[in-house]
Amino acid sequence: MEEYKIYALKYAGPLSSSGALMMWLKEWEETVERNYYIWCLKGEGEPVVVDAGVSPELAKERNLAGYVSPAEMLSRIGIKADEVRHVILTHIHWDHADGVTLFPNATIYIQKEEYRFWVKDPLSKRAPLQFFVVDSYLEYLASLEGTDRLVLLKGDREILPGIECLLAPGHDVALQAVAVNTAKGKAILGSDCAHTFRNYQEDWPSTFIFDLPGWMRTYDKLREAASSPELLFPGHDPMMTTQYEQVAEDVTLLV
Repeated sequence: MEEYKIYALKYAGPLSSSGALMMWLKEWEETVERNYYIWCLKGEGEPVVVDAGVSPELAKERNLAGYVSPAEMLSRIGIKADEVRHVILTHIHWDHADGVTLFPNATIYIQKEEYRFWVKDPLSKRAPLQFFVVDSYLEYLASLEGTDRLVLLKGDREILPGIECLLAPGHDVALQAVAVNTAKGKAILGSDCAHTFRNYQEDWPSTFIFDLPGWMRTYDKLREAASSPELLFPGHDPMMTTQYEQVAEDVTLLV
């Protein structure tokens, strides 16, 4: 089975918020920081990108602190965004999916229920839900439907040798984690199943909850899937930048 190295690329941050963003309903008075990431899987074949980050246009509109285009971040490890052939979107929230247009030649992998809700369900147009998305990239994803550039997954599925998408709802309708074969065993990129390592360690979710019981079941599933707790990675923890081997500016080797 092919093995991969996993790189975390910080494309924005740090941003500060109440601790309750990271630990649901806790630590309201504390101030914590978070980073924004995409990830890259490098094996013997073509690289695979996990999540697309944010486009320069939206980053400017939202004044996203510390922003560097995900395309520029990938170039720091020798990858050209327009040559990437595989992009996994863990979910369709703006900070994970808006940069999808930076990858014009990639096949995009999304859970079918995630796509259906955000692109087609009228409920997603209600004001609180619009907080999570931007119309421009939803329209772009909709334009890919029916082409070989959009693969809609139904539950757990291996998409390439050594890379499996795992249905992991809770934070979103049908978020998917990514299980990756590495030299140290099976690693899990859980994206926003946890904003920080603490969420997994303390069995306590972060905020923006679509399905709390589903989230807790997802924790059980991902802990069982990972070869060790150290190989279960969150979505926004600054430790992914500070506590791992730096291979380029704001790029670290997780495993």
